[in-house]
Amino acid sequence: MSQWANYRARDYSINGWSSHGGQTLAPYHTKQNPSGSSSGSAVAADLGLAWAALGSETDGSIVCPAQRSGIVGFKPTVGLTSRALVIPISEHQDTVGPMARTVKDAAYLLQAIVGEDPHDKYTAAIPRIPDYVAACRDTLLGARIGVPWKAIEQSLEKDPHLASEVQVFRETLIFLEVVGAVIIEADFDSAIKDIRDAEKVIMRADFYANVASYLAQLTSNPNNIHTLADIREQTQKHPLETYPQRDTGIWDDIIFEQGWDNTDPRFQPAYERLQELGGPGGLPGLLDKHKLTAVVMPTSMASMWAAVIGAPAITVPMGHHSETEPVHEDGDLVETGPGIPFGVTFMGAKWSEKTLIGLAYGYEQRTKVRSRPVKRVVVPTAEI
Repeated sequence: MSQWANYRARDYSINGWSSHGGQTLAPYHTKQNPSGSSSGSAVAADLGLAWAALGSETDGSIVCPAQRSGIVGFKPTVGLTSRALVIPISEHQDTVGPMARTVKDAAYLLQAIVGEDPHDKYTAAIPRIPDYVAACRDTLLGARIGVPWKAIEQSLEKDPHLASEVQVFRETLIFLEVVGAVIIEADFDSAIKDIRDAEKVIMRADFYANVASYLAQLTSNPNNIHTLADIREQTQKHPLETYPQRDTGIWDDIIFEQGWDNTDPRFQPAYERLQELGGPGGLPGLLDKHKLTAVVMPTSMASMWAAVIGAPAITVPMGHHSETEPVHEDGDLVETGPGIPFGVTFMGAKWSEKTLIGLAYGYEQRTKVRSRPVKRVVVPTAEI
C-alpha cells in the first residue's frame, strides 16, 4: 500500500512507496509505476501471490492500480463495507473493496466483506444485500450504457499520453454495441475542474478531522502522535521518510492554507456544493436524465465521477499498450509504455453493485483480455 494512501506529497508521487517497505513496482515494464494507493494489493493479485486482495479507495486507489496490473478492481458504494480501523482520508468517500484476477473472484470477496458494522455508522444505510456471485452472468444485452465524451476528451487534452487507451476504448464501444448493449453519448453538466476543486476542499477537511479520530483509537501511541501536525513533524524528522525529497505538501496545505476541518461551519456549504456538482451535474444526473444502466469510461479518466458521490465502480482489463507505445514517465517511474495494461470502468448508482457485476462479467467473459499472451518483466519463481 502506498504510504498514507498517497495523500502526503504534492510534488513527488509516492505511488507504491512506503518508508517501511520501499518502492513497489508493477510487473509489466521496467520501473513501472504501480499506481495507487492500493499498489501492492494489485501487484500481488496479478502475480498470483494472493487469490485476491483488499484495497481502499477515496478517489482511484482501487481502480487505478488494478488497471495497471491488469486485474479487476471493485470500488463499492461508500457504506457497503466497513472502514473501521482503516487509516482514513475522507469519511465521505473512503471505501474498502476487492481486487482480483476475475470478476467472479472479486464478487466472492465482496460477498464476504459487506455488511453492517456498529463501528462504521455509514454501514447502517445498507439496503438488502444481494447474491453478488450469482450476479456473475452476462447482462450486456439491452443495457443502456452512457459515454461522456466531453469529459473523456477534456481528460485526453490534459494527458495526451492516454490516446492509445482512448482508441481501444472506442473499439470497446463498438464491441459492446455488437453484443447488444445500447451506447448513448451523454455528457456531464459539471466541469472537471469545478468538481476537482470542490473535492479537494472536502478531502482536506475530512482528513484533518478523521486522522485525529483514528489516532485517538490507538491503544499504543509511544510517540504521542495525536494530530496531523504531529504526523507532519514526525515525518519531516524521520530519516526513512526521505523528506524533503518526498515532501508533505498536501498536509502543509491542509494545516496552513485551508486550516479547518469537517466540524467547521464552512464545511456543510462546501459539501453541499460538491454534492450538487457531482450529483445532478455528475454521475447520478447523467444516469437519471438518460435512463442509463451504467456509465463507461477509460479507467484512467473515470474515478472522480463515482468517488465524489460515493457510488460504485468496477474496472475490467481492456488491453495493453503496444510494443511501439512511447514511454511516458512520472518522476522516476514509467506511467505508460510498451506492454502496460489499462482498463475500462463501469460506474452506476449507489448500491448498484449487482448490476455492475453483470455488465463487467459479460464484458470480461466475451473479451478474455487477461488470457491474451503478455510479457511480464517480473514472474514469481517460488511456490506459495
